[in-house]
Formats: sequence, structure tokens, C-alpha cells
Amino acid sequence: MVNDRGIKHVSMKHDIMGKEDIKRLVNAFYDRVRSDDLIAHFFSEVIQVHWDAHLPVMYAFWENVLFHRGTYTGNPMEKHLRIHSMSAVEPKHFERWLQLFFATVDELYEGEKAELIKVRAKSIADVMKARMTAG
Repeated sequence: MVNDRGIKHVSMKHDIMGKEDIKRLVNAFYDRVRSDDLIAHFFSEVIQVHWDAHLPVMYAFWENVLFHRGTYTGNPMEKHLRIHSMSAVEPKHFERWLQLFFATVDELYEGEKAELIKVRAKSIADVMKARMTAG
């Protein structure tokens, strides 16, 4: 890519290529989540996440979402509905989650899989938001 001054810019980012990239993405994303004023409380107060157990589940989930590896088994909708019953998950919470997720992907990666994981994250969030906020 060449900028408006004719200087060539070489990107240092690469696409999401496997489990190690997924781990890097998930770790960086949850670092943001844990310090976010709007959604951190779901993880620290509502359910008190045990990160050593939760993060490997999230690695498997996103690896399955992106690469169809079949390493994840679970029911994310059930878990999120339980959280919603304890503390209402509102549309603004889904929007913040997506903002943080997209920003993390964009900061770390670029390419076909990076775009695909954002599309799939939006789809997952839309389904969960519709189910939780249906009244």
C-alpha cells in the first residue's frame, strides 16, 4: 500500500492461520473485556469467570467457528441465557462486545479469515441478542 505522500507501507499483520493466532486473539480480546466499564461486570461479578478454565474453552470455540475443527462442545446460548437471567444483557452490551472484538481483530490481523471471524462474531451476537431481548 502506498500512502498519499508516495511512501510504501508494509503491513506487519498477517491473517489468522491457526490455533496460536486464535489464542493470541482471544487473550487480547478478554484483556479488553476485563477492563471495560460496560461489560466487565458480567465476567467479574455476575458469573466470576475462572479464566484458566474459560480461556481454553474460548480457544476451542473460536477455532471451531473459523476452522471447523470440532474442538468445541458446549451450548453457548444456554450459558448466556443463564447469565441474562442473573443480570440483563442488553443490546448495548452486545454492541460493546462487538466493538471490542472487532478492534482486537483489526489490531492484530488482516486477511480473509480475519474478516470471516468478524462476520461470524456479528452473526453469533445477533442471534443471541435477538433471543435474549425478545419480549
